[in-house]
Amino acid sequence: MKIESPAFKNNGLIPSKYTCDGIEVNPPLVISDVPKNAKSLALVVDDPDATGGTWIHWTVWDIDPEIIEIPENSCPPNTIQGVTDSGSSGYCGPCPPSGTHRYFFKLYALNSELKIGNSARSTDIEREMRGKILAKAELIGLYRRK
Repeated sequence: MKIESPAFKNNGLIPSKYTCDGIEVNPPLVISDVPKNAKSLALVVDDPDATGGTWIHWTVWDIDPEIIEIPENSCPPNTIQGVTDSGSSGYCGPCPPSGTHRYFFKLYALNSELKIGNSARSTDIEREMRGKILAKAELIGLYRRK
């Protein structure tokens, strides 16, 4: 399974458009090679370099495994977005206070839907995914504020 973006390469710089220095919309993502037996996908975007520990920027689950693209500034239909560390749901773009941070776009293929509510946080999602992960793919983007 793969997750890529036409906006930046793996371990490349995320354009400021997708950050707090820009219009802060999610970058386009392309998904491929999903296992045939996957029943759903889940996406977690986090920053492990945040000062207070890993910062969650976006969580989306119950994504149709037939989805091959998440366009810029959108969320796949009939999915659920959880609460990020900004305190709201939806995409929260990179905004490091200092230095270059890494942003991990982690995609999981699951053997079932998660069926948890939109008040879920990343720890809830991780707990619900236990024993259900068929495959995992990762895209890393870098960002440093100007």
